[in-house]
Amino acid sequence: MPGGPIPLLPDSPEIADDALLPDAAAADESALEADEETRELMVDAAGNGQRLDRFLAGAVAEFSRSYLQQLIEAGLLTRNGQPCSKAATKLRAGDRLALVLRATAQSQAFVAQDIPLDIVHEDAHLVIINKPAGMVVHPAAGNWSGTLLNALLHRYAEAAQVPRAGIVHRLDKDTSGLMVVARDRSTMDQLVQQIAAREVGREYWAIGQGHWKRGSEQACSVDAAIGRDPRNRLRMAVVDLAHQSGKTARTDITLVGNSTTGGAPACWVQCKLHTGRTHQIRVHMQHLGHPLLGDATYGGAQAWGMQRQALHAFRLSLRHPVTGQPLQCVAPLPADMHDALQAMGLPPQAPAFFPVQP
Repeated sequence: MPGGPIPLLPDSPEIADDALLPDAAAADESALEADEETRELMVDAAGNGQRLDRFLAGAVAEFSRSYLQQLIEAGLLTRNGQPCSKAATKLRAGDRLALVLRATAQSQAFVAQDIPLDIVHEDAHLVIINKPAGMVVHPAAGNWSGTLLNALLHRYAEAAQVPRAGIVHRLDKDTSGLMVVARDRSTMDQLVQQIAAREVGREYWAIGQGHWKRGSEQACSVDAAIGRDPRNRLRMAVVDLAHQSGKTARTDITLVGNSTTGGAPACWVQCKLHTGRTHQIRVHMQHLGHPLLGDATYGGAQAWGMQRQALHAFRLSLRHPVTGQPLQCVAPLPADMHDALQAMGLPPQAPAFFPVQP
């Protein structure tokens, strides 16, 4: 019999609107149908006037109220023979309820799935992964499977014993590049401390819309707080902390070059994070007047073949939590960004971190 839902990390804008991967959805559906039972209940006088979910929480006490709400919303309950999908429905004495108890997608979220990972560095204590664009980091609404967390649970048996399978930071779904993951609790705690102390170096390549607007000033430091956009709750924005809630944020941005061929003007930049706020580079680039190519959320146009935000975490630097030795990894440009730069007349060349990823 399925248990209650597993606690998840809080939802975030990066994962709120994404659809469940088709293959994973089909697999989940077959699994759900294989393990279920139907409970039939009669509403007594004490249940008269109660909310449906509250009544069920008392009558089916082995499951949590939030889990039962998921079943109701999934259409797995009938009231007097008619479908009832609203948890707030007020009941009447004598109502007959039939509830199908089935594992929901959320309750099955923290399961191992055989998903290939691009491993850049691996040892007994941590692993550094080159995450592809399109992969969500952890399960949440709309993405209960097919995530990095599911892949980690499959590759590393010990990941199930570590909170969030060792994930200590995020990349947006459509951002590619390097992430560090802990393989034990002690390493996880130390990595979290390093990130909080801003001792982990994170550098990105990005392609912004329009030619660089700061003239001969080839580099700048954007020191601008970020908070929820009051006009669109799915976006973040630069905010004035004297009047709005938010957190300080700083990004160093250096121009690599402007597009030199015909077509939509664009600029290639290197970004270094000093803080790690949600959508930080995307928001700061928009603030400069250069939303990232392909980033529809922040006004970036789909140009030079970019169908997702042109952002890649190419370099990750940290002190190994166990050995104390410096550890630096580099991830090559993914094919879509490499091809865009080629078309812009800015072919990547020379440095070791430039080779294209097949």
